[in-house]
Amino acid sequence: MKKQFLLSALLCLFSTITLFAQNYGNLKGTIIDEDNLSLVGANVYIRTLNRGAATDKEGNFSILNLPAGEYEVTVSFIGYQTEIQKATIQENKTTFLDFTLKPGVVVGQEVLVLGDQLKGQAKALNQQKNNMNITNIVSADQIGRFPDENIGDALKRIPAITVNYDQGEARFGNIRGTEPRLNSFTINGERVPSAEAESRTVQLDLVSSDMIQTIEVNKAVTPDMDADAIGGSVNLVTKSAPNKLRISGTVGGLYNKISEKAAPTGAFTIGQRFADGMLGIVVNGSYHDNQLGSDNTEGTWTGSTGAYYPEEWEAREYQLRRLRQNIGANLDFKIDPNNTIYMKGIFSHRNDWEHRYRLRYTKIEENDGQWTAEIRRQTKGGPNNDENDNARLEDQRMWTGNLSGDHFLSNGIELNWTASLSKASENRPNERYIQWRKKNVPISVDLSNTRAPQITDNLDISEFSLHEITQEHQYTDEKNFHMKADLRVPLTMSGLYKNSLKFGAKFKSKNKKRDNNFFSYTPIIEPDNILSYPNENYTNPDFLAGNYKVGILTSAAGIGSLDLDNPNLFEKEDAPSEYASDNFTATEKVFAAYAELEQRLGEKLSMIAGVRIEQTNENFDGHEFDEETETIVPTSGSGDYTNVLPGLHFKYDFDENTNFRFAWTNTIARPNYYDLVPYRAIASDYEELAIGNPTLNPTTSMNFDLMAENYFNTVGIISAGLFYKDIKDFIYIYSERNYVDPVSGNAYDKFLQPRNGAKATLFGFEFSFQRRLDFLGSAFNNFNIYTNYTFTHSSAKNPVLSAQISNDQDIELPGTSPHIFNANITYQDERLVLGLSFNYSAAYIDPDEMDLTPGLERYYDDVTRLDFNGSYAFTPQFRFFLEANNLTNQPLRYYAGIKDRTYQAEFYDIKINAGIKFDL
Repeated sequence: MKKQFLLSALLCLFSTITLFAQNYGNLKGTIIDEDNLSLVGANVYIRTLNRGAATDKEGNFSILNLPAGEYEVTVSFIGYQTEIQKATIQENKTTFLDFTLKPGVVVGQEVLVLGDQLKGQAKALNQQKNNMNITNIVSADQIGRFPDENIGDALKRIPAITVNYDQGEARFGNIRGTEPRLNSFTINGERVPSAEAESRTVQLDLVSSDMIQTIEVNKAVTPDMDADAIGGSVNLVTKSAPNKLRISGTVGGLYNKISEKAAPTGAFTIGQRFADGMLGIVVNGSYHDNQLGSDNTEGTWTGSTGAYYPEEWEAREYQLRRLRQNIGANLDFKIDPNNTIYMKGIFSHRNDWEHRYRLRYTKIEENDGQWTAEIRRQTKGGPNNDENDNARLEDQRMWTGNLSGDHFLSNGIELNWTASLSKASENRPNERYIQWRKKNVPISVDLSNTRAPQITDNLDISEFSLHEITQEHQYTDEKNFHMKADLRVPLTMSGLYKNSLKFGAKFKSKNKKRDNNFFSYTPIIEPDNILSYPNENYTNPDFLAGNYKVGILTSAAGIGSLDLDNPNLFEKEDAPSEYASDNFTATEKVFAAYAELEQRLGEKLSMIAGVRIEQTNENFDGHEFDEETETIVPTSGSGDYTNVLPGLHFKYDFDENTNFRFAWTNTIARPNYYDLVPYRAIASDYEELAIGNPTLNPTTSMNFDLMAENYFNTVGIISAGLFYKDIKDFIYIYSERNYVDPVSGNAYDKFLQPRNGAKATLFGFEFSFQRRLDFLGSAFNNFNIYTNYTFTHSSAKNPVLSAQISNDQDIELPGTSPHIFNANITYQDERLVLGLSFNYSAAYIDPDEMDLTPGLERYYDDVTRLDFNGSYAFTPQFRFFLEANNLTNQPLRYYAGIKDRTYQAEFYDIKINAGIKFDL
């Protein structure tokens, strides 16, 4: 019934086309720069008619239904010289007018020509200035001013965004104090599938920054956009075809200090237009081979006020090779001046080959002044084959492809449609672990430095006996299919109160599954001790995480050489208790429709008012493992709900370069797929019970945003804004210790379940300033500053997160960093570019493993990073570059309650990238 309603509504939109038959002419054209690159967001204005438009992502503009006559057409673009041409409009005809703008800004009596980086900044600011909603835009050229390899690293430079790191690279993004699940990430406007098994979160380190033309951060979504964006929606726009042959790229090498290894990197873009400009093609790709590693220490704490101690502590050494490869292609075909078809696609592939060597003290206890623990030594790797190469392989892939069309119908009516397919997957084949242990070992515990507790023993290595050998295969994928259509119908095309109606419908289908297995292996001949298999001493005297000795463990070649499938050597046993509850399938279908009025309210004020309706249908199949019968029991669940989401946007143009924006929006965030699955997972090693919750409601938020912006003709902006979010049904993880399961009657040390909380509020302020420092005098003409600051405060009504917390205690919303600060200073002349970038975010409650036990609350610690980039142009076509990341050796760090009590600290050291950039 709902499908029929949406289809009927869409057909009604097309029937309105015949109601607007008038005899007017149209003006269309393209605006490019001196390099034949399209200028997005250029202002095109006919002053005598008070009519105008801004160029789209291809640099095209259209002003429809103009009275016949001759007019002066003015084109302006921040950082470029204004151009004026005359156009003659004829009834029932389309006049074409193209512009080529020259870079340059007037400072005093001279025209200063922009460098490449300032050109990129100008392009981004023009697009941001002309958008109706509150956005931040970053262009590819602007990304190039920072030494950022992937999209996540580039995002952390944008106001109100923090990132979480993995192996020194940004992986997940938090927008305006909201955790990654509450935000959306799209490529060319379509939601990106996630390879994460237990969440909807997109891994941003899959996509190289070289692949993207523009990053658009929509902080207030309009009704024609997907509503699952409580914090915001990040849209990655892939590269479009240039207006003539263009070949550019990078050839270089990447060196990691911690691994003392170097590896090649490279990127290319080639594009051209054919058939008199009707067909445009661009192909681009990137290759990043990163030999890296990390030094890690982590554990868990227990106890009470004044007597906290680690009940478990580990030292880990990681050796890793990360290979990231991307390929993309965009094609546009102009059938005629009013009809264009687009085909766009991108494929991202990241392989991580990882070795992990771990020394672990567990079950730490004190009795009569004597500390004891169980000591375990574990190696993680994989078989010795071409795929694994003795390592644990994490193979992540993501591709998206879409076919779309832009059509200008009669009398100013516009039709846009898109159909897209996408898939993300993570494959971890033959992941092996070998672990040795010794129980009840006397140890020494030194807690004088709780940032790095010292735990030592005098155990001889020969006393470690085999605990387990296991091998597992993990596979997750998500497949998406989307199709949508939008129709804009003009009502009044001229005057100070022109308006139009925009309607649309969208269908989204998502399918997600996880399929794991797990086997344990017992040697036919029991090894005498840890020395019975090939081994190596992995103690590193320069271990960055502290004075820890990882010691002797089975080597990577040792674990890789084990012939586990040989029945003469090993007895193989299936272990469904380890994986049955992890496996699930989920389907989600979303039917959406919207309508919005785009209304001018005078010469300076514009408005968008509308509503979006999204109907969601979900079905889940999971499993639980019955310990008594040792059988896998299938489970299932479903959900069906509808959200009505009104929105209102105002933009007031105080003058040509100053505007004020206000937005009232309503957004949602659907629960993670796995949280909805009715599973029962028992971790026997930890005596922990975790269950799913198919009754979870989506999180909803009512949002208010206010933003003031002033743009500088010399390329820059100063802006300030407020935002407020009233959030309902946020999802948290309920935890309870010493839990007795009412279903089985079994007792567990810990119980976990996702549940809906009460309400939460989030308030914030953001400020941004970027411009050339010419106002300080001519000596500073070559300096440019980029800086922003965001303050965020959140408060959530405590939904009894655990039995240890009182019901009337408010908490911070997980993922909310109270302070975010970015600063970049760049010097640029005709050949030399030097830049220093600073990034800071304050500590916040970890949303992934939220533990609010008093005194042991899990926080993601402060991040302070300093990066450098520089380049020198030998010729206009060739430039040498040098980049240095993480000069502060900032670790990934979590702490328990207070900053000096470490949960985890992982160090990555400095990374250097150097090479040649070329643009032919």
